[in-house]
Amino acid sequence: MYLKQLFFNHLNIFSCITTKAKKKLFRISSFILGFLFVLVLTIHSPSLSFLPKSTEILWDTYGIPHIFGADSQSAFKAFGWAQMQSHGNLLLRLYGQARGRAAEYWGEDYLESDRWVKMMGVPERAKTWYGSQNPAFRRYLDAFATGINAYAKERAELIDDEVEVVLPVTAEDILAHVQRVLNFTFVVNPEIIKGIEEEQSKAGSNAWAIAPTHSASGNAMLLANPHLPWSDLFLWYEAQITAPGIDAYGASLIGIPVLAIAFNDNLGWTHTVNTFDGWDLYELKLAGKGYLFNGRVRNFETNTVEIKVKQEDGTTRSQQLTIQHSIHGAVIEQQNGKAFALRVVGLDRSGVLEQWWDMARAKNLKQFETALKRLQLPMFTIIYADREGHIMHLFNGQVPVRSQGNFEDWEKIIPGDTSKTLWTKIHPYQDLPRVLDPPSGWLQNANDPPWTTTFPSAINPDRYPPYMAPHFMDFRAQRSARMLAEDNKISFEEMISYKHSTHMELADRLLDDLIPALRKEGSKLALQAAEILEKWDRQANADSRGAVLFAFWSEQMDFDTMFGTPWNENLPRTTPDGLADPNQAVAVLLSVAVNLEKVYGRIDIPWGKVFRLKYGGVDLPANGGSGSLGIFRVVNFEPSSNNRFQPVAGDSYVAAIEFSQPVKAMVLTSYGNSTQPGSQQVGDRLALFAQKQLRPVLRSRPEIEAHLSDRQRF
Repeated sequence: MYLKQLFFNHLNIFSCITTKAKKKLFRISSFILGFLFVLVLTIHSPSLSFLPKSTEILWDTYGIPHIFGADSQSAFKAFGWAQMQSHGNLLLRLYGQARGRAAEYWGEDYLESDRWVKMMGVPERAKTWYGSQNPAFRRYLDAFATGINAYAKERAELIDDEVEVVLPVTAEDILAHVQRVLNFTFVVNPEIIKGIEEEQSKAGSNAWAIAPTHSASGNAMLLANPHLPWSDLFLWYEAQITAPGIDAYGASLIGIPVLAIAFNDNLGWTHTVNTFDGWDLYELKLAGKGYLFNGRVRNFETNTVEIKVKQEDGTTRSQQLTIQHSIHGAVIEQQNGKAFALRVVGLDRSGVLEQWWDMARAKNLKQFETALKRLQLPMFTIIYADREGHIMHLFNGQVPVRSQGNFEDWEKIIPGDTSKTLWTKIHPYQDLPRVLDPPSGWLQNANDPPWTTTFPSAINPDRYPPYMAPHFMDFRAQRSARMLAEDNKISFEEMISYKHSTHMELADRLLDDLIPALRKEGSKLALQAAEILEKWDRQANADSRGAVLFAFWSEQMDFDTMFGTPWNENLPRTTPDGLADPNQAVAVLLSVAVNLEKVYGRIDIPWGKVFRLKYGGVDLPANGGSGSLGIFRVVNFEPSSNNRFQPVAGDSYVAAIEFSQPVKAMVLTSYGNSTQPGSQQVGDRLALFAQKQLRPVLRSRPEIEAHLSDRQRF
């Protein structure tokens, strides 16, 4: 209102002065108006109002780098430096693998990785991708690599000798790493191909968006909660990037030069691994020097690459890898007169990093969707919320336009002798399942298909090709929807509390059958087990008794046959339910109980005695568990020593955001923000994790400087 009045006053003055004076005054007043406009914008953003003339990294006491760049290129350089300081050894090892030279650097253990990377053409394609970048963004990638190399030169003593062989890093290494992570790990990887007819355990996530109508404060809220392995290329790196035109806070996978999950003063988004099929394995019929296609013999395109392998004595041996390409893609195997060729989406789309960058720079839904419509990100659900109150779910992905069939049909090996099965295009943005501002006031995704993102259902699967996504809703997704639907007005604090829920939805479906069946069996052990399960709080907290018994029992049961009522698409949130064979279920449970007593001395041992938060020298009682149990707070464990279990995946980065004025946000990176030897941030968050707590986000310079541990100027 003040600026508007100033403008009218400006016009009134114009009416009573000379033309020459008008021109001069116009230049002066325009400068003043422009200055005031910029001032209003910078005051609106707590970080942009303090942009330095030079570039700085402010490290807070949580080990988070807050990058204040004089310009975008400088910010990218500083981000490269920061990632090296926190994860230098791992970052260089990942880039060495993306080059397809890891066996040359570190030996035989990396040979299969190199074969996969080179067979998929990753290093050569990275050169093509680099050339196709927007020139300005190409400079940003060069700057990120420059920051990595500068750190390695100035702090060489902090980098392990065995990974220094990767230096210097180039922007092509970054793009090779992006391909390896997105296209050849998340979209498809060798393990999935080997078990193509078996159910695969994928990385997962939770995501919520809550509209003002469903929020206690009247502000939109967002919950980001990826579940990835706690190692290797899946580790999250938490950071803030501030430069002219951007002030974003979030997380990126190590080696990625932009934030992949983030929020700013106006909006935010998160990802989940979606039920997306972006690859196919084609069976080719060999003939002559090639394969049959549309009734004719088509020759393979063949090239040979060299793979070097470092030996134990320090010498290097070389081997040749011959790669054959069909019209479908690279041939990954030949046997019994047949060949199998792999086709993967996205190999001609090099702009994913710039798209993520522009998503973080967006100021509103329109700008955000303008970036999304490029479809450079090969997969992942997008859950979005903003200050204006919009919430959105997008089934994002480069979905092939297929000629026929449903989702399950395309999960099989595909005949490759006809063009009828060969897809060459992807669906445009407008074809993808999407919902904006549903009547329910909430959206969720827990790696379930888009059809169950909210209730009443807002996306009709009949309007999409049957191969777009499958039909199911597992127990974790059902638990997610239940918590959102049963609370009409969710506060910020309640959202965080729900995030940490360890309630087992599976127990709600089965205990009303299992407990009576145990009592009917009547043995001392059965009655004891029934009593324990009756008193159990149905949660997987550290002190929960009965959770170990129930979880170990469920692992021994066949989920395909155990339920009396199978999953019903018309009752997606309340089925499956009940036991198909209570007697058989009791027999399995008693066997589990006997083993528990033998191993742990009792069958009601607390959850936290068996499941431990063991990471980076920290060892604490755990809470949380497998999503297959219907637990929202996912922690996946594997056997450790002394019949205990330790985490290997699950809750990794959590961000709870309310788009208030100013934005309110709480976060936690479960395993800390560094893997470098000697860092205090290795595993330092597990105490908060064990207590089901998040920590406040520091974004303004005064907040950061009040918790400052180091300042670096560039």
